[in-house]
Amino acid sequence: MSTIQLSATPRGNGYQATVTFPDGLSVSSEETYPTITEAITAAAMKLLDMPERLATLDQTGA
Repeated sequence: MSTIQLSATPRGNGYQATVTFPDGLSVSSEETYPTITEAITAAAMKLLDMPERLATLDQTGA
């Protein structure tokens, strides 16, 4: 089973959104968000913008 982690890290006056894939690759937002909820939502939206990455996970079973 693959685990994709969505996280929010404090940065400046807000939180930075990060998507971390099972192979260790992380993709972070450049912008910050005022709340953890908004940062996690942004990470989820970023993940949805990468369907090819998700398809690769299905193919490799990673």
